[in-house]
Amino acid sequence: MRILLVEDEPNLLTTLARGLRGEGYAVDTADNGDDGLMKALDTDYDTIILDVLMPGLDGWQVLEGLRKSKKTPVLMLTARDAIPDRIRGLDSGADDYLTKPCHLDELFARVRALIRRHSDQPNPQINVGDIVIDTAALKVFQSGKEIVLTAREFALVEYLAMRRGQFVSRTTLYEHLLDEEDSTASNLMDVYIYNLRKKLGSELIQTRRGVGYCIE
Repeated sequence: MRILLVEDEPNLLTTLARGLRGEGYAVDTADNGDDGLMKALDTDYDTIILDVLMPGLDGWQVLEGLRKSKKTPVLMLTARDAIPDRIRGLDSGADDYLTKPCHLDELFARVRALIRRHSDQPNPQINVGDIVIDTAALKVFQSGKEIVLTAREFALVEYLAMRRGQFVSRTTLYEHLLDEEDSTASNLMDVYIYNLRKKLGSELIQTRRGVGYCIE
């Protein structure tokens, strides 16, 4: 899953980006509202984490500009914890509101919940035959046994499982699983697909040439 993090405080931006990448997310960053809105409009992110008080456009203005054309889930992260500010955020189109300082584990949990809700997948456990994909624990089990995946392998199987029965193009997978600093080597997705089939069975992920990949 690909996330846009818009935060003007350098240390917090670095800490949050590192933590999110450690959870397996592809993360793009912006340290001001103008760049944040430009990226949010140019790319279909799975979630946007948005600060309120920033140089240039503030969070309210970014959210207003985004909501003119996109339904991307937005979590507002700000030190402004007054009830009127929370109400303004939610009424302006934010999907969640978290005040600073916050515990990283709570932030990660809220991001996972937003992604599930936006994908119409309220249950954190996705069952595919004898395979269970636990999107909360970030683990995969087959016949009750945990199968160890890399963060990128988990992100790929999670993304396809959330769109079960739909073929997803290679381009879409690159757009949602790699961030702006990742390599775009043409065979990268093939490597991840090969590894998942080796670990979870060759029949799990179907390929339709010229169309994409699918978990039936």
